[in-house]
Amino acid sequence: MEKEDARKQSREVLHERRKQVIRMRRKGMPVMQIVEYSGLGGSAVNAAITRYPTAAAPALKPAARGKKQGSGRLLSESQESAVRKIICDKRPEHLKMGFALWNRATVMRWVERECGIKLPVRGVGNYLIQLPHQ
Repeated sequence: MEKEDARKQSREVLHERRKQVIRMRRKGMPVMQIVEYSGLGGSAVNAAITRYPTAAAPALKPAARGKKQGSGRLLSESQESAVRKIICDKRPEHLKMGFALWNRATVMRWVERECGIKLPVRGVGNYLIQLPHQ
C-alpha cells in the first residue's frame, strides 16, 4: 500500500487508521507489516502504539489542528469592545482626528493613541471584519 500524508486526512479518517493500527498490533503483527498495510508512516504507527497502552482509545483521537481561536490577539476583550463602541457611536471628527469616516488607518491611529498598542493594518482589518454590521 502506498503511504499517504496523514496531514491531508480528516481527523475522523486518521482516528480510524490509528484504531486499525492497534487492532493489527493486538493480532501480533510486526510494526513494519502494519506500516505496509495501513499506509501510515513508521513514526505515526509507533506513536499510536506507544500512546494506546497508557491512555487507551481517547489517546488515539487526533487533536485539533492549527492555531487556537483567539490566539495572537493584541487587544483584550474590553479594548475590543471599546473600539467597537467608539466606531459605532462616534465619527473620527468628533474625536478630533481629522478624518470624516472610519477606515483601517483611522482605527489604527485611534487604538495606538488610546490603548498604546500599535496594530498592523491587516490586524485592524481583521478586527473590523468582526464588527456587527448595521
